[in-house]
Order: sequence, then structure tokens, then C-alpha cells
Amino acid sequence: MATLVTADNDPPAWVTDAIVYQILPDRFAPSPRVHKPGQLEAWDALPTRHGFKGGDLLGVAEHLDYLVDLGINTISLNPIFASAANHRYHTYDYRQVDPLLGGDDALRELLDAVHERGMRLILDGVFNHASRGFWPFHHVMENGAASPYVDWFILNPDWLSSGRQLRAYPEASAAEMLETGWALAHAAGRESVETLGYRAWWDLPALPKLNTDNPEVRAFLFETAEHWTRFGADGWRLDVPTEIETPGFWQEFRRRMRAVNRDAYILAEVWDERPDLLDGSAYDGLMNYPLLCAIVGFAAGTHLDSPSMGRHSWLGRNLVPLDGPGFAAVLDRLMAAYRPAVRTAMLNLLGGHDTPRLRTMGGGDRATVRLALLAQMTLPGVPCIYYGDELGLEGGMDPGSRGAFPWSSDAWDSEILAFTRALTAVRRAEPVLRRGGIRLLGAEGTAVAYLRSWIDRSEHEAGGSRSFLVALNNGERDCSLAIREAELAEATWNPLSLPGLPLLLDLVADGDGG
Repeated sequence: MATLVTADNDPPAWVTDAIVYQILPDRFAPSPRVHKPGQLEAWDALPTRHGFKGGDLLGVAEHLDYLVDLGINTISLNPIFASAANHRYHTYDYRQVDPLLGGDDALRELLDAVHERGMRLILDGVFNHASRGFWPFHHVMENGAASPYVDWFILNPDWLSSGRQLRAYPEASAAEMLETGWALAHAAGRESVETLGYRAWWDLPALPKLNTDNPEVRAFLFETAEHWTRFGADGWRLDVPTEIETPGFWQEFRRRMRAVNRDAYILAEVWDERPDLLDGSAYDGLMNYPLLCAIVGFAAGTHLDSPSMGRHSWLGRNLVPLDGPGFAAVLDRLMAAYRPAVRTAMLNLLGGHDTPRLRTMGGGDRATVRLALLAQMTLPGVPCIYYGDELGLEGGMDPGSRGAFPWSSDAWDSEILAFTRALTAVRRAEPVLRRGGIRLLGAEGTAVAYLRSWIDRSEHEAGGSRSFLVALNNGERDCSLAIREAELAEATWNPLSLPGLPLLLDLVADGDGG
């Protein structure tokens, strides 16, 4: 059934102006005010799959001035609820902030500090699956078919009727195989209902899938999200939401969150182009992985480090080197796919906890990072910086991309940091980059150019430039690009200087009105 798209279906107005910083809480900053029991992995050691480094929410609160100075106004946290995993996508207790992160009081302090600065904070909701440590799942493990929570999960009826014990903790060899080769195991058709006795996300024993067809489960999840929205969260990044196939689930989620906070931002982790999901009934925007592939593929060009992404991964299949016309073609397709109100609410990331770091994807090349950031900050959508990418940090696929933030400036790439700060300042100063339309002007060889224009702004929205021309070149040499736009020849242009970036040398007519 079609959905009528109205202004009420549009994303919150504040999202258009957001510059987001994604933080994996265990890896950003530790505070001495949060007690940490036992042994922790050394902060500056290479990250491991199971190690905890001791970052917490008070550490984030204590470093907000750094983020403000970077130009950030919105923080997106990876999951923060009680869990046995350092990334906390394995939820033990949805109603408690993990004690290792400082508990509920630390979130309260962080939210208050964020809001005092006029910033916003987005939480990560993992509602498709829980963990084998989730207390209702333990109840089922202890009591089998007699548990009142037996319908909270998708269980093998033969195992239940025979009293067979669920295999949540298979023998070491099987667990190791499932952990290291989970994507291939799932692709080969391994069925956790048959092998473990319950359906698990991607057949991973640690992640029992929740039965969202059960009204009690839906009520629990919706009430959980309502609780933390009332607590002060400004939005939700939803983990693998399309894995939940219960009809109307996300429509009800949106309705209930908006009833608590009419400006709550609802962002979906979806890797493919899915304009059909953005009719205003469920999500405000998607994580824009197709644009990541276009930007990084163009910015890196011949420097692209394909092996770092893994041959069988989504990135390995979709991220390829692009020249100017190739980049322009993808931009044209993506900009046409989404209506303008949604286009400005798409989360434009250049990396994250599920990808190699930006600099690593670019083969360690500093120029690649600069060019990618320039495209990100001048295209429609919400730019998102993954913690540490502004310092030029490197790291491959998980766990390599999840290293600790180096608070000693000796480890920082000061040129990339200065460039990032300059770009966020330009984006904040130029409303046309946040609200304007986009038109491709030309693409040839290693170059592409586009125009951001905001012609229909009202008087109270005046400020900044009416138009903003961006010319990108991923080649090693200077180049020229023919642009046939008569209106450009009549305009007065002021070159913008950015640290470490050569100026557009000139903009001249070609004698034929172009």
C-alpha cells in the first residue's frame, strides 16, 4: 500500500545542519571516575576481537570541547547497553547502560553536557537480536518449554518437545568456525535452528534472534526505546532493521518515538540503494554506503587498497576505482533516487566500525583522505566522521578499524586534522552546502565538477553564498575541465583556500558561451 508523503513524513529539520561524529565508546576516552574491574587491554596496543580498553561515557563527556573545536554538533554512539562484547552489539540488558561505561548516571551526565552545548546524541538500537546472555534467553535455557519467555525467540519445536538443551555454547571448534567464517557458513545454508536449537542472526550462536511477531517482544522493545528517548536521546541508529520482517514493526516504532520526541531522528543501517524504504513511514535516512563507495573509489583511484576490504565482503564487491565520469554517473543516480527532503538526511559516512578506516582504504595516501573529505563535506546529506579518521588513523577490517583514540598529539596527522576543521567550518558557514540543490557540470578523465545552488531561500535564510562550485581532480597532475554553463560566466567567483589543497586556478569562458 502506498504512503502519502507529506511534511509530517519529512526528517527533523535539525538533521540538515548536523555534522556527526561516530564513537565506539570502549575506544574513545577512559575517565578515572569510572571504576574498571580486572585487566584491560593496553590503550595503545593493537585492538583484538575480545579485548576491552576501558573507554566510557564520562570520557566522552570530558572531551566534548575537542569535538566542538572539530566542528561537530551531533554524536552517534555505538551500543551502550549492558553486554559481554566490547562493541556491545550483544545486548544483555536493554534497560541498563553498561557499568563498564559508567552506567545510567554517566549517560545522564553526557546527555546533559551535550545538550548544554547545543549538540545532539544518537543511540544505537539493536532490536533484531539479543545475546545468549539476555535474561529471557537464559530463562528459556534453564526451563525449556516451561519458560514464560519461550515465545520470545524462534526455537526448534522438536528440541523443545524432547527437552533437548539449546546449544548456545557449542564446542570450541564449532564456535571458532562460526566466528571466523560466519559469512561463508551462512551463505552455505547453515541453519542455526537445526544446529543450535534456535534461530540466530547469521547463525551466530551468540546472537539469538528475537521473535518480533510476538506482541510481548514488540512491546518490550518499543517501551525500551521510549524509555531512552525520554531519557534524552535525540535519535536512533537502527542495526540491521530490514532483518525484522514483522509487518508494521518500524512504522509503529516511528510513531511511538515521535510521540515522545517529535524531532527524533530515525536512521537505518541499510547498505544498498533503497529509496523504497524512505516514504516517510519508518526511517528518516539510511547509512549511505553506496555514496561511500563512490567517494572513496574516486578519491583513492589507483591508490585503492582492495585487499583491505576482503574479497567476499560487501565493500569488496562494491568499492572499485572510479574516474571522473564514473563518479559523476554514480552521483547522478544517487541524487535522483531520493526526494530532496530525504537526500539531506542520508548519513554520508566514509568509514566506520564495519569497514577499514578511510586512510587504509586509500592505501595510506593523505591526498585520498583530503579529497574524500572535500567531497563528503560539499555533497547533500549529513557528513559523518568516524572517530580518529580526522587524525589520519589507519586500520583494516574489524578489529583493526576499532583501535583506541590516541590522545597524545604526537600520533596525530596535523595536516588532515587542520583540513577537517577547515571543511567543517566551511560547511557551517555555507547554508547552500546543507540545503542547496546539486547539478553536475561536467566530468572528464580524472576530474568532475558540480554546483550547489540555493536560489529559492527566503530573506531570513540569507547568509553565505547563493552558489558553490566544487571541482575535484583525483589525478597526479593539474587538468582542465570544460563546463558549458552560461550562468557561471556571468557570476563573480571567490576562490576558497583550504590548508594543503591547491586552488582552482581559474574559471574562464571558452569563447562559445561555455
